[in-house]
Amino acid sequence: MQLANSENAAKDGVGMPEKTGNLTTESKAGRTPMVVARDVDVFYGDKQALFGIDMDILPNEVTALIGPSGCGKSTFLRCLNRMNDVIEGCRVEGRISVDGQDIFDRALDVVHLRARVGMVFQKPNPFPKSVFDNVAYGPKIHGLSSSKDELEEIVMTSLEKAGLIEEVKDRLHQPGTGLSGGQQQRLCIARAIAIQPEVILMDEPCSALDPIATAKIEELIDELRENYTIVIVTHNMQQAARVSQRTAFFHLGKLLEFGDTDQIFTNPSVERTRDYITGRFG
Repeated sequence: MQLANSENAAKDGVGMPEKTGNLTTESKAGRTPMVVARDVDVFYGDKQALFGIDMDILPNEVTALIGPSGCGKSTFLRCLNRMNDVIEGCRVEGRISVDGQDIFDRALDVVHLRARVGMVFQKPNPFPKSVFDNVAYGPKIHGLSSSKDELEEIVMTSLEKAGLIEEVKDRLHQPGTGLSGGQQQRLCIARAIAIQPEVILMDEPCSALDPIATAKIEELIDELRENYTIVIVTHNMQQAARVSQRTAFFHLGKLLEFGDTDQIFTNPSVERTRDYITGRFG
């Protein structure tokens, strides 16, 4: 993966934040964004997947990324913790900062970045370890605990924050892979928050779950935003409306509209957004 500065890209639609050279400037909402993206282009070989994305992601909010399949939502999400680095032939141009720090700074430790910007994937992927060891793994390798008691406290607190402790308190030393799908996803969320991130990325975290498990994850997301900034990719319009405070609509690699969720779903500024939300295309 390579990084370079890009020229401003033409966009369709309105509702995006204004360009600025200062990546720590306050947003129009009067709050300093946790994540700032400016002129972000992404290429897979010769094919361009994202075109000049500008976005301010505010702290302690849920930002939903919506749009049809292949529109660039997950590609943009992976930019935020440099997961695109591991994709051969992928090139990112533009600027992204997390809490004011340029994530493409050559002095930045990518491992540390991914601890600060955790990720929960579409399909639950617990390690082939016990429930306890799944959550303890990150704090161990990042040196976040100095004793066995401190590590146990981190694990139990993380399971509690993930809304899982009551269901697994008697199964801590049993395989995490033996949990139900919804429990596995919450275990992965506990694993992510155990390393004390600032931002949690979620790539369709409920798409493989049943309605009851989905409702639990959505309730958990609403609770977690008190302490974390969350960015979620979802194809479920109702889910985006329920869990997010701000919504970004992607189409053909461009950010067509970005604003308060209520406004996006009740009075979108761009006709293409309205067509997508009302099911005219998808």
